[in-house]
This record gives sequence, structure tokens and C-alpha cells, in this order.
Amino acid sequence: MTLPSDAGARNSYSLALLRIGVGIFFLIFGQYKVFGTAFTLHGGFQFWINKFLEGGAYPFMAPILRGFVLSHATSIAFLVAYGELAIGLALFLGVMVRSASFCGLLFMLTMLFSSDYPGAGAPLWQYFGASLSHSVFALCFAAFLTGRAGSVWSIAALRKNHSINKWG
Repeated sequence: MTLPSDAGARNSYSLALLRIGVGIFFLIFGQYKVFGTAFTLHGGFQFWINKFLEGGAYPFMAPILRGFVLSHATSIAFLVAYGELAIGLALFLGVMVRSASFCGLLFMLTMLFSSDYPGAGAPLWQYFGASLSHSVFALCFAAFLTGRAGSVWSIAALRKNHSINKWG
């Protein structure tokens, strides 16, 4: 495959490749949660929330996790499972990319503040180091949200090209 010489087009292809890769990750993250019951019905979600509370939640998130999230754990577990799967499908297929990216960005920020707290006395650089598992995905979602991540290698692009060829 030969990429176009136009820098803007090359950037679109690069962003699409990243979009598809992140979509595959989220398909993997979501599929075992949706098609299995350990996460949603058998305490997997609660296990992770409790683990976050033991040593990883930012202080302002702890009351939310204890008071709201654990009180509605099964419902939120299903929301997380199907949300990850939906984000993965949308990114992989290139449909509703901006909506999926907005939801993914919110989800990653929530995960970051729920699980990546290095401690009160940590130097500033450790906050960034502790957040890598979520901040990198958050940056990808921000790029998809602001860029043209769905303009190539997507169902939206196929539909656009099909309608142009049909009427052109």
C-alpha cells in the first residue's frame, strides 16, 4: 500500500491507524466483560473498585467510589463493559468516532482519578508516571475528538465514497 504524498492525507491515515489500534484494545477490554460474567455479575468490578480505594484513588474520588459507585456496582459494571465494547466497535469500524472518543476521554479521566494516585507526598513527575495506563489513551481520544480520525479506513468514508461514485 502506498500512502499519499500530501502531508494532511498521511496524517489522516496515521490517525486512522491509531484509531483502529485503540479500537482493538477496547474490543479486547470489553469483550471478556460482556461475554463473561466474572466482571459484571461475580464481583470483578467491585474487586477493582476496592483495589482502587486501597491505594490508588485520588482523595476527592474516594467518597464517590464508596458512596455511589459501589452502591450501584452491578449497573455501573454493565455500563463499563458495554461502553468499552461500544467504544471499541465505533473506533474499529470508524462510525461515530467523535462521540465514541468523547465517551472514551471521559472514561479515561474517570479511571485516571479513580486509580492512578501516587500519594500525597509524591513529586509531580510521579503523577504523570502513575497515570500512563490511562493518560495515553486519554490523549488518543483527544486526538480522535479534534482530528479527522474517521476520514479514512472507516465505514463513514466507505459510505461517502459509495455515494460519490453512485452519483458522480
